[in-house]
Amino acid sequence: MLDEAHALPHDPEDLRAFAARLLAEVKAQAILIEKLRHQLAGHRAHRFGASSETAEQLQLALETSEIASAAMAARLRLPDVEEKDKPTRRPIPEHIPRQEVELTPAGDCCAGCGGTLRRLGEDVTEELEYVPGRFIVNRIVRPRLACSGCERFTQAPLPSRPIERGRPGPGLLAHVLVSKYADHLPLYRQSQIFDRDGLDLDRSTLADWVGKSTALLEPLAEAIGRHVRAGKAIFADDTPVAMLAPGTGKTQTARLWIYGRDERPWGGEAPPASWYRFSIDRKGQHPRDHLSGYAGWMHADGYAGFEDLYRAGAIREAACLAHVRRKFVDVHRAQGSPIAEEAIRRIAQLYAVEAEARGSPPDRRIAIRQARARPIFEDLETWLAAQLPAISGKSPLATAIRYALVRMMRLRPYLEHGILEIDNNAAERGMRAIALGRKNYLFVGSEAGGKSAAIAYTLIETAKLNNVDPQAWLADTLARLPDHKITRVEELLPWSWRP
Repeated sequence: MLDEAHALPHDPEDLRAFAARLLAEVKAQAILIEKLRHQLAGHRAHRFGASSETAEQLQLALETSEIASAAMAARLRLPDVEEKDKPTRRPIPEHIPRQEVELTPAGDCCAGCGGTLRRLGEDVTEELEYVPGRFIVNRIVRPRLACSGCERFTQAPLPSRPIERGRPGPGLLAHVLVSKYADHLPLYRQSQIFDRDGLDLDRSTLADWVGKSTALLEPLAEAIGRHVRAGKAIFADDTPVAMLAPGTGKTQTARLWIYGRDERPWGGEAPPASWYRFSIDRKGQHPRDHLSGYAGWMHADGYAGFEDLYRAGAIREAACLAHVRRKFVDVHRAQGSPIAEEAIRRIAQLYAVEAEARGSPPDRRIAIRQARARPIFEDLETWLAAQLPAISGKSPLATAIRYALVRMMRLRPYLEHGILEIDNNAAERGMRAIALGRKNYLFVGSEAGGKSAAIAYTLIETAKLNNVDPQAWLADTLARLPDHKITRVEELLPWSWRP
């Protein structure tokens, strides 16, 4: 800083050198200020995050851990363990309406000797069920009958239920799953809501139900995964999810991945679907495992972990213009840059062409893109490249332009293939439920809990994509699944279901 005139050099050459150093320093400071403004704008946009009291965090930690434990026990077919501190089962309150179903053996005669059956008593099993908007109790009555001739006892078997020896009906299980994974209500809050209806359902009980339900439903999620990987083009993305790190009292960053199939924009007849997978980190090995055996196009962002998939040759990349646009939007919001604004305007022209092509068959989409989108696309590339020499190479705007040029080169295939989209928004839309949910439940308790969440999201989000009520479908599916042949699981998928 110059406070006195005698600090300036008197020699003209020294003065020019001093001025050059000063100019370089001013330029460096300007770049730094520009970066800091860009970062500040980002912090302001995200400054209001989710918060929680310590007690709520403890509730959520217990909830996610218990779901994982129940899911693991169900998958391994372990018997229920009566824990000393586990809540005791209380009678269902009398004020809950009852509807009675009586199960009698087939025929009126003894299966052994043909004699007449006489009634000795009955066994009653109460099943708490949820009909949207109200609770009911199904009283399953099974008379115990004895033959008057040979004294042989006969009784109708208890029908299969989603949770063996459990008390919840399929409608109630579906309600709990949808409330947690579609409506973003943690289980301890659901427990509080049930308490207002006079039902004492502890959070740990609900967690046990969720874990066992997702274990039962896992074959359906796997079938949806096979359906997604059978597509010619899929959408892929991932998002961070906090997971408890055992023994540390802290969380680590895990990942939920989505792989989507949606052929509606080009008139494909395959049902849309979203398949979710969970991993404890973001290593590239995970998508390689998830997509093993898949061959086709994949819409994705610039995540480096996908590069091995592209190098292997079976999967071809289609980049995302929405990610390119987002970079310029961030710069424009932070700095009001006219170059960023112009880039956004030109990208909007490409989306206008896509709006015209949407819903048309692949050959028609190619014709529209070649005639109208290609000139705009190539002009945008040329214009962006021309802007770089005029701005600082270290500025956020230059970073956005370089990113755009790299991604647009990998986006070019969409101009020549009608089954491809201009962006990866199908996958990003599938991540909205997770983004909303993690603000409420904050984290998953373990890897098993994360896998249970991935199964629930797969089923619920796929049902929504097919305009199927996830609660009605899950209730019916949970009722049928215990007796359904695993080789015919496709019959239970959302797009095959009719109310």
